[in-house]
Amino acid sequence: MATETGSAVPRDPILTQDHHNEKAIFDHLLRPDDSYDENGTYWADMGLAKRFSFVTRVDGAEAKRELSIIGKMTKKDPLSPLGAYFRNYVIPGAGLGLEGYVLFSIGNIKPLFSAVWPTCWKSHDVCNPTWIASVEYLEICGIIVGQILVGILGDWLGRRWGLIQDATIMFLGLLMLTASWGTTLNGWVICYAWSLFFYGVGVGGEYPMTATSSMENATGSGKISTREDRLHRGRKTTSAFLMQGWGQFFNQVILIILLLIFHHGSGNPPYSAVAAQWAFRVSFAIPAVGTLWLVYYRMYKMKFASKQLAVAKQKAHVTGYDVASLKLTFTYFGTRVFATAGAWFANDVFFYGNKLFQSEFIAVISPNNKSVMEGWLWNLVNVGVSLVGYYLASFLIDNKLYGRKWMQIIGFIADFILFTIPAFQFAFYKEPANIATFQAMYFLSSFFNQFGPNAVTFLVAAEVFPTPIRATAHGFSAAVGKLGALLASVLYNYIDTQTKFYVVPWFGLFGALITYLFLPDTTGLDLKEQERRWQYIRQGREQDYHGIAVHHKHLSLWERIRGVGKYYDPQLDYKQKIEELRGQWEKSTQNKHEEHEKHHLDGVDEEDETWSSDVSTYFEATRGLNAGIVTSEMHDIKKNSKDYESS
Repeated sequence: MATETGSAVPRDPILTQDHHNEKAIFDHLLRPDDSYDENGTYWADMGLAKRFSFVTRVDGAEAKRELSIIGKMTKKDPLSPLGAYFRNYVIPGAGLGLEGYVLFSIGNIKPLFSAVWPTCWKSHDVCNPTWIASVEYLEICGIIVGQILVGILGDWLGRRWGLIQDATIMFLGLLMLTASWGTTLNGWVICYAWSLFFYGVGVGGEYPMTATSSMENATGSGKISTREDRLHRGRKTTSAFLMQGWGQFFNQVILIILLLIFHHGSGNPPYSAVAAQWAFRVSFAIPAVGTLWLVYYRMYKMKFASKQLAVAKQKAHVTGYDVASLKLTFTYFGTRVFATAGAWFANDVFFYGNKLFQSEFIAVISPNNKSVMEGWLWNLVNVGVSLVGYYLASFLIDNKLYGRKWMQIIGFIADFILFTIPAFQFAFYKEPANIATFQAMYFLSSFFNQFGPNAVTFLVAAEVFPTPIRATAHGFSAAVGKLGALLASVLYNYIDTQTKFYVVPWFGLFGALITYLFLPDTTGLDLKEQERRWQYIRQGREQDYHGIAVHHKHLSLWERIRGVGKYYDPQLDYKQKIEELRGQWEKSTQNKHEEHEKHHLDGVDEEDETWSSDVSTYFEATRGLNAGIVTSEMHDIKKNSKDYESS
C-alpha cells in the first residue's frame, strides 16, 4: 500500500486498519478545527480568499458561542457575566491598574503642587531644581530596576514569588508616598522622590509578572493546547494590561472629587496648602488599601501561578535560573529581543510626546486659565479615548487577518502622521480657528497609541520568547522602553515645543520599520508549538523541528531571509507529533504501572484520564509494531521534501 508520499511500504493488516483510524483519532488533538480545515490544511497555508472565509467562519462561530454562554449566565444570574469578567481580566490586571492609578497621579498633582507652592515647584527659590526634576527621573529609574531585577527573579524563583513581592513593594511604597514629609519643602521633595523610586521598583516588576502569568494561565498546563490559548491568548493578556487605563481614569476622577471636597466645593484657584495636602495624601492612601488586598490574594489564591515555568524547567532538568536558555535565546532569537525592546523604546517616546498637544490647545482655548481643573478634565476625556483604543486592541489582537504585527505597524505609522502634520504647520494649528483639528489629532494619537504599539509591545515581549526566560526577556524589553521615556523626559527640558514635534515622529517610523523587519507575528500560533520548537533547539536539533512555529507566517522577515522556515513540513510534523504522544503515553503507562506495583495493587488499571480511550487503544494496538513503519514514512517524507527543494 502506498504511503501519503507515494512509496510502497508493506504493512500488517491490523496495523493498516489502525492507520486508517489514525486521522479520526488524532486530528481533533493535533489539527483542531479552529486552526485547520477538514482537509488538515493549516489556516496560514490557505489562499487569501479561503483564509478569509475560514477565519471569518471560525471567529463568527466563536463569537456566537461566547454570546450564547453570556446569555445563559445572564438568565441564571444577571451579575454573573460581570463576575466572570472580574475574575478573568480585572484581578489578573489589578496590579497594573493600581500602578496606572499612582503613576498617572504623579503628573496630575504636579500642577497642583506648582499652584500651591510656586517658590518650590515653579521658581525653585526654596527647592533644588535638580531634586524637582528627579521626581520624574527617579520614578522611571525605579521602574527600570524593577523590570530587570524582577524579570530575572521571576524566571529564577517563579511567577508567584514575583507577583507577591511586587504587590508588597508597591504597598510599602504607597505608605511612604502617603506619609512623605520633611522639615523643609526641599526635604519633603527629596522624601517624595525616593518614595517614588521605591514604589517604581514594584511597578517595574508588574510588567513581566503580569504578562507572563496571564499568558501562561491562558495556555494551560496540559499536553495539548486549549481553544482558549489559540483563539483568546492575546485578548486575555491585553485585557489585563488595559486595567492600566482604568487606573488612570479612576485616578483622575478621584483627584477631581478630592479637590472639590477639600477645597470647599470649588476647583478654582487659589488653592490652600491644607486642601492640596489632603487631596494628594488621600489619593495615595486609597490604592494602598487595594494593594494590601492584592498581597493577600496573590499569596493565598495564586498558588499555581508558576506551574508552566516549573514544567518547562522539569523538561530541561533545571532547578535554578536557566542560564543555558538565556544564552540560546540571544543566539536564536537575538533579533526578536531587538524588535521587542526597540519597539517599546519608540513607543514610550510617543507615549510621553502625546502630552505635548494638551498644554498647547489649553493655552489657546483658555488663555487666562490658572485652574488645574481644566487640564484634569481634558485628561479625563483623553483617558476615555485611550480606553476605547485599549478595548479595540483587545478585541482584534487575536484576529488572524489583522493581529499583532499589523496592529503595531499601523499604530506606529498613524502616530507618525499625526505628529508630523502639526510639526510642519505648528503656527497654523495653534490658531483659534484651527484648534479643533489640533485637538482631534491629539485624541487620535492617544487612540492609535493604545490601539497599536502600547498594547502589542506588552504582549509580544513575553509571547515570542520561551517560558524559561520569558519574564527576563519581557523585563529587559520593558526596561529599554522606559529608557525611551527617560530620554523624552530629559530631552523635552532642553528643546521648545515645535522642535519636540519635529523630533518625536521619527520614533514612530523607526518603530514601524523594526516591527516589519524583525518582529514575528504570533497571531494564531499555538504557544505550545513554540515551546515544542524550543525543546528541539535546546537539544541541539533545530533542523528536526518541522511544525507551525517555523511557518513563514509566524517568522519575521529577517528570520525568513535567513532560511529559518525551510524546515517546515506539515506531513512530517504530524507523524512526529504522534510519536511524541506515544512516548508520553508509554512513559505515563510505565509510571502508573510502577506506582501500582509500589502500592501492591491488584493489577487492574483504571483508565488514565489524561489519555482518551481511543488514543490509549491505538497506542496499545500498535506498540512495538509501528516504529519501522513510521521511520520509513518519515524517511520518505524527508526524501520527497529534499527532492522538491532541489528541483
